[in-house]
Amino acid sequence: MNKTDTEICDETCSGTTANLQSIESNLVDEQVATELADIFKALGDPTRIKLIHALLQSELCVHDLTEVLKMGQSAVSHQLRFLRNIRIVKRRKVGRTVYYSLDDNHIEQIFSLTLQHVKHR
Repeated sequence: MNKTDTEICDETCSGTTANLQSIESNLVDEQVATELADIFKALGDPTRIKLIHALLQSELCVHDLTEVLKMGQSAVSHQLRFLRNIRIVKRRKVGRTVYYSLDDNHIEQIFSLTLQHVKHR
């Protein structure tokens, strides 16, 4: 595979003045990198984005989410299970009803900042 001009340094490039050993020693480990990538994968699906945005506004049960998203209960439940497994949403059971909300303030911040970035033009 040939590298294009944008993929290699100029022959006269001697690197930056950055302390590369320090940067390397501070890199996230493989497990953290995988978990972080999983969060971004979850945010890569429009249906999950709508689900997260709905939950950003209010704690909701599956029935409410099916109404808001105009989706079947099975599809909503499947997406919620996926989001719960990577700790983006959490559930709270009251009797036979299960309510969903965002897992913590960090998820709210990530989502809100990303949404602001997309809307910023």
